[in-house]
Amino acid sequence: MLRVVSGTLSVGLDVERGELERLFYAMARIRAFEETVMRQFLANEIRGTTHLCSGQEAIDVGVCAALEASDVVAATYRGHGACLAMGTDPGALLAEFMGRETGVCGGRAGSMNVIDLAHGVLGCFGIVGGSIAAATGAGLAADLAGDGSAAVAFFGEGAVNQAYFHECLNFAGLRRLPVLYACANNLYGEWTPLARSTAGGRVAQRAEAYGIPWEIVDGNDVLAVRDVARRALARARAREGPTLVEFLTYRHSGHSRSDPGKYRPPEEVAAWMARDPLTQLAGRLGAEAAAALRGDAEHEVARALAIARAAQPADPGRLGTAVAP
Repeated sequence: MLRVVSGTLSVGLDVERGELERLFYAMARIRAFEETVMRQFLANEIRGTTHLCSGQEAIDVGVCAALEASDVVAATYRGHGACLAMGTDPGALLAEFMGRETGVCGGRAGSMNVIDLAHGVLGCFGIVGGSIAAATGAGLAADLAGDGSAAVAFFGEGAVNQAYFHECLNFAGLRRLPVLYACANNLYGEWTPLARSTAGGRVAQRAEAYGIPWEIVDGNDVLAVRDVARRALARARAREGPTLVEFLTYRHSGHSRSDPGKYRPPEEVAAWMARDPLTQLAGRLGAEAAAALRGDAEHEVARALAIARAAQPADPGRLGTAVAP
């Protein structure tokens, strides 16, 4: 079994500055998008609920940076970052949340259930563990087609106690499917600490039961994330089977809009905030360059919001369009 544990920021890697800037901008755009979503929820321009991925941007950006055009991903209800990293237009995504006709799903999916097949997003799943099943199915399709493509399942550590996780990893291990199982371990399933919900305390080691290689990686280091994803996807494309990667990370906000996150110790929050993935990469770029890129990202999202606001509300008469009876 592959047992590699990565920790600190990959400062020794020889990475071109242009690549660092692209990775930073992608993360900054997700952060700006999530901050905008929260403001619009509080202003009642977005209804229902939302689950932000602020603090976890390096996982979405790093993994998606390793993908090829034919690859697909399945994400969770905290999947805005994955959609943006895959190329979903931020204006269409905001329009979706605001119930507009120009939304990526015509204003019918809201925040939790976005699908964007044009950009390889199989779906964001409100059902915990649903992304694992969807990506496993996509991996089976790729294996049968023999087209060299791969699938990624994004999920949180709370999903590893679901039947989806065990059934799909068993099946993928047996069939040697081309799937990267990307677990964002942010230490809390809603408000329940990992130690109170998951026996053994380690997610990645569960892969051993199914003969699947695993790694544990600093999920706030976008370079480490990208590199482990490249290794896992190379295995997948070589028909060597799936890989489970546990990305250690932390969400900056509570589980959802209604959760202030007060159950988390202040010193724990402060320690993880100091390891913000944007702050870490900004150290490589320099403060001035990082600030300019963040400003550009914020302007892009502001323009996207203006476009979404100007769009027509979705027609209730089309609620059943493209929905199975």
